[in-house]
Amino acid sequence: MLKQNEKKVISSIQLLEEYRANRKQPYEKKRIAFSGVTDRDIYNITAPFQDEGKWVIAGRVEKRDSEASEVMIFENHDDQWVLRENSPVFQLQDPFFTKIGEELILGGVETFPHPTLQDALSWRTVFYRGKNIATLEKFFEGPDGMKDLRLVELKDGSIGIFTRPQGEKGGRGKIGFTKVRTLDELSIQGIDGAPLFQQFLDEEWGGANEIHLLSNGLLGVLGHIARFDEAGDRHYYSMIFVVNPETGDYSNMQIIAERADFLEGPTKRPDLVDVVFSGGLVRKANGTAELYAGISDADAQVLLIPDPFQLFEQ
Repeated sequence: MLKQNEKKVISSIQLLEEYRANRKQPYEKKRIAFSGVTDRDIYNITAPFQDEGKWVIAGRVEKRDSEASEVMIFENHDDQWVLRENSPVFQLQDPFFTKIGEELILGGVETFPHPTLQDALSWRTVFYRGKNIATLEKFFEGPDGMKDLRLVELKDGSIGIFTRPQGEKGGRGKIGFTKVRTLDELSIQGIDGAPLFQQFLDEEWGGANEIHLLSNGLLGVLGHIARFDEAGDRHYYSMIFVVNPETGDYSNMQIIAERADFLEGPTKRPDLVDVVFSGGLVRKANGTAELYAGISDADAQVLLIPDPFQLFEQ
């Protein structure tokens, strides 16, 4: 079980040192092969999931010199992820998915003109629901200014909500958690009121990217922790921690991958070279897991690693 006294605020630099001291090499690493899009980058992907009997990935698609992005659906054909014909295209960034009941939940970040700052954008997390991708319809918009809002179905059928406010409450971005009984009870007020975990230094930030319901009812959180260096460059690392949804207790974060673990590749800008944006984790029966990630805001790769949640199920 997770204990209150296990909680610590640990810097990303210390977490990285601990990771490098204990990581197991070599990794299997691979660039994900996409086809059907020739003039834009595909990054910040989901893990594969099934839709109408086919394996698909949702990916963020945009030009190298722009952040005007679309989320497109790619279907697996002989180890190639091919743009699905006649599939809906979403005006979103950074897609994610989950299953709640019999429904597929797909979401992402929607940008819109900032209400008070001229020529600036704001953002919010939006959610779609349906029996499959073709029938998805928008059903909820999160608070303005909040990315990395995630949902998960708990063991008793209720809904866990991971939040990430910024500003007066969350600084550069901290993770919170609350619960509702059903999707219909989602509300801005409830999300804004979610208590925060004490995990991040004020000068650092992070968010939840994908939530796994573990066999014992605990929640395995795949996320990211990030910081600026003295030159203003960004450093993003893939991390995990585990939450007891009944008590609110949680484990310390652990970094599970850094940019140097992946293949060399393109970057959107010089300040984004050292960026791993966790997309999803596919857990294997043999104790390994495939980490799907966006790399340097211009690439998508998969890394084979030890299953980081297996220890918490023992």
